[in-house]
Amino acid sequence: MLERLASWDRQLLLFINGHHNDFLDIIMFYASNKFIWIPLYVILVFVIFRIYGMKSIWILLTAVLLIAASDLISVHAFKNVFERLRPCHEPDLEGLIHTVRGKCGGKYGFYSSHATNHFALAGFLSFILSKKISWFPVLIFVWAAFVSYSRIYLGAHYPGDVLAGAFAGLILSVIFFNTYIFIQNRMFKR
Repeated sequence: MLERLASWDRQLLLFINGHHNDFLDIIMFYASNKFIWIPLYVILVFVIFRIYGMKSIWILLTAVLLIAASDLISVHAFKNVFERLRPCHEPDLEGLIHTVRGKCGGKYGFYSSHATNHFALAGFLSFILSKKISWFPVLIFVWAAFVSYSRIYLGAHYPGDVLAGAFAGLILSVIFFNTYIFIQNRMFKR
């Protein structure tokens, strides 16, 4: 069963990575760059402050802790433990993986930190903003999926790495949101 899943994972990777072109190479390369999204983060901070005022400090602190935790867990509890090579480092896939500008990432890829971080943030912010901006969850999850897809397109992750990362990010978003609500309720009941 695991061999079959690994085979499907590899086939889907090769299909996605194999359907590349110069235009998408540029788009996907920049989609994976964390600095390209700084304007989006600034807009999100502005919107949160606009809606929640000073309460936003606690929301943003929770979001920062969430991203730090999701990143550390993905690297130290998974990548460094499972040591699954990224597709672009896999000797069996040499010559089959298309990379952009020779970028690949670290040696190990299970599970995707990009997917974990982006889905964790998307989940948490959806919980925070969905009552105020009804269309926000759709938009933020499309963004998280787009960034995560770029990792497969670029040959940096297998689809399974991205799915596991997205799932882990969503679990962490629920944990951190519930912790935020618990602490908020305790603080404001005093």
